Amino acid sequence: MTMFSRPMQAHPSALTTLCTACLAALMFSGCANTTRVAAPEPDPVPLSFKEIGPWQQADAGTQAVTVPDQWWQLFNDPVLDDLQSRLVVGNQNLHAVLAQVTQARAALSSNQAARLPTLGLNASATRGDSLNSDNSGSQPPRNTVSLSGTAAWELDLWGRLSHGVEGAQASYQASLQDLAAARLSAQSTLAQTYFALRTAEAQQALIERSIAVYQRSLELTQARHQSGVAPLTDVLQAQTQLRTAQAQGIEAGAQRAQLEHAIAVLLGQAPSTLSLAATAGLPEAPTVPSLLPSTLLERRPDINASAQRVRAAYAQIGVARSAYFPSITLGATAGYRNSALEGLLSAPHRFWSLGPALALALFDGGARRAATEQAQASADQATANYRQTVLNALQEVEDNLVLTARLRQEADLQREALGFALRNLEITQDQYRVGTVSYLNVVTAQSTALVSERTLLDVRARQLTAASHLLRNIAGRWDPAQDERLAANGQ
Repeated sequence: MTMFSRPMQAHPSALTTLCTACLAALMFSGCANTTRVAAPEPDPVPLSFKEIGPWQQADAGTQAVTVPDQWWQLFNDPVLDDLQSRLVVGNQNLHAVLAQVTQARAALSSNQAARLPTLGLNASATRGDSLNSDNSGSQPPRNTVSLSGTAAWELDLWGRLSHGVEGAQASYQASLQDLAAARLSAQSTLAQTYFALRTAEAQQALIERSIAVYQRSLELTQARHQSGVAPLTDVLQAQTQLRTAQAQGIEAGAQRAQLEHAIAVLLGQAPSTLSLAATAGLPEAPTVPSLLPSTLLERRPDINASAQRVRAAYAQIGVARSAYFPSITLGATAGYRNSALEGLLSAPHRFWSLGPALALALFDGGARRAATEQAQASADQATANYRQTVLNALQEVEDNLVLTARLRQEADLQREALGFALRNLEITQDQYRVGTVSYLNVVTAQSTALVSERTLLDVRARQLTAASHLLRNIAGRWDPAQDERLAANGQ
């Protein structure tokens, strides 16, 4: 380290030496390899989805899709709308991710602060003695009082600090998009749990209607048995069918209660504090607008977060490579020093120092090379994760596209099957009343009708799930300004 210390007056030789040292450092920096490592471009995505199904094919000139940010509103369910409005406020997982955003923002501020000069103030008072210069004995103890200010600034000639800021900025943006992805995931989970709850209610209502029918069938069979027309086995079959349906009703009620508890926890509430009125009805699955694969890449926050992590990883390569070059810091100190506090701030007691400090590791046993290789491997890993995230997103859309198309066809066929089963049940019951068939035929027809209707409910529930997945994939637009405001306010 080159240091100049003199009373506070101009010293041409010191200033010349300082300028020479700085010029040499700048010339040295011109020989450094400060080229930034560019992150790789993503693999090209297909121009269209394979499983278009009921969707209309979008073209390159298609405008932004018309799915609102509040995509669940397309299901036209006021209760679901109210639950979604309470989700962002109370969900604890979102609060945890928000805390991670705050941490990333603080890390960015720390990296930005490293590029600025640092200022300090020192004050000390000491007492001590030392040997004379001729080793003839020790001097009497002396007091030393000092008051000084310091300044230091690291010159970012090799880009270490700028790469650090770049990486921190990318990590911060990734954390913002993680928050958007977590919010979107929680909204999707809430919607699917709500649909499952309504499905359980509809199944419970169906079972209750079946129980009422089975009860009337049992009464009819008991009357026929008492009159000697029907055997005892018909009565036993009717009783078995009734009790089985009652047990299924209890199971459906328990499932509905558990789903209501899950919704309460998603909202950040204790299960005992939430009670939803039963409707026993399922909303209709909405028509999803057209979508391009490129639009998916632009809107999904998890894809954007992975892309930002690739940028952060490649910035770390620059940080690791800059360790091969010396760090240069400009330092300055000025203050007062005296043997007593009295008269400390007078001119004769002033001192100053100014000069650059250069530090360079000449041998580190390969530590810098290992750090560079580690940063390169981390960048390769982030790139692979990014590409895999894109592939998973495309697969998820393709899966739900084919589900949407096939489930619509399946629902139409299942409605027809239910109509046939109900008609068969009506005919079989009439035949039993007149004694042309046994009660076993009635049991079979009733079971077939119940299974057909429950299957239709399951298909409709799967339609809602597939539609919510598709809507989530194209409604993942994130607002960084809004998320930054939330992070700043700790909300």
